[in-house]
Amino acid sequence: MSTVKKLRGKYEAKTEMYEVEVHPQTDRLYHITLSKDAIQGFLNAVKQDHHSVQHLEYTPYARLIVASLLLEQVGEEFGELLRSIVHDRDSGGFTIGLEGVTQDTDEYVMFSTAISYLLGTSNFDSMSGKYYARFTVNHTDSSDSYLRQAYRLFTLHTDGTFVDEPTDWLLMMKMVEENASGGESRLLHLDDWKELDKYASHPLAKHKFTYKAPSSKNVNQEIQRVTFFNYNNKPGACFIDQFVYPETIEEAKYLRDLSQSMENDESVVELELPVGDLVVINNIFWLHGRAAFKVDPNLNRELLRQRGRFNQ
Repeated sequence: MSTVKKLRGKYEAKTEMYEVEVHPQTDRLYHITLSKDAIQGFLNAVKQDHHSVQHLEYTPYARLIVASLLLEQVGEEFGELLRSIVHDRDSGGFTIGLEGVTQDTDEYVMFSTAISYLLGTSNFDSMSGKYYARFTVNHTDSSDSYLRQAYRLFTLHTDGTFVDEPTDWLLMMKMVEENASGGESRLLHLDDWKELDKYASHPLAKHKFTYKAPSSKNVNQEIQRVTFFNYNNKPGACFIDQFVYPETIEEAKYLRDLSQSMENDESVVELELPVGDLVVINNIFWLHGRAAFKVDPNLNRELLRQRGRFNQ
């Protein structure tokens, strides 16, 4: 690795196959640029190995094989690089993309799977019934959560609040975007949140709130979770305003004030993500949401989501 150039530039590096730089929008994230030769080599190897999206869905070990095909193009140390960034409290996230080499969304799934299985193991996504989910945001919507509602602020939250399994990391990839203005991914690192200490030390910070998912999530269980917890001697968070069920006015006011504090924090980043790029963040100490879109009857955006756990 190259020497540190910036406060959080410890992973800056350049090889023939990829370059790692501090992200231009925030020094909390890194941007990784793969060479077009490496990307094309990976996609060719996937085809030669006769992988399809259905094969990845039906055969879990195939996802790891696809990850190995990417390492064959860029070097074995690449997986350790990605894991190191996502584990690193100072950063915990990166963006990476396909550099315009392909616009085939099936190949986007292949690439995102290779990245996710270098990080760990994807959780089953009950909403889609697969290890990943693809969902669209259009002009009209009748869903039961903010996920697909284009013209409403999708407030900052963590994933996995209503499932009984670890959700250590989150991957989001932009698959399609047409007639879209606004709708940026909004991100906030816990350590940049000005009022973190106020809410993490509050008497209700360790209270076990009940989380229940709406019907579209296809999850029937109720989960009790604390909002803040110890993660490597620093705060970790678990919160989403839509699915938490407080029992008292005091609890409701704590959750409302916490959410408003995060939304109004000056350190929130509105991330620009081109089609064919993805962002990975550590779900323990990054919060994410989405800005509202500007109204357009022809709006069409499709995103891919994977979320999962670190392997031991």
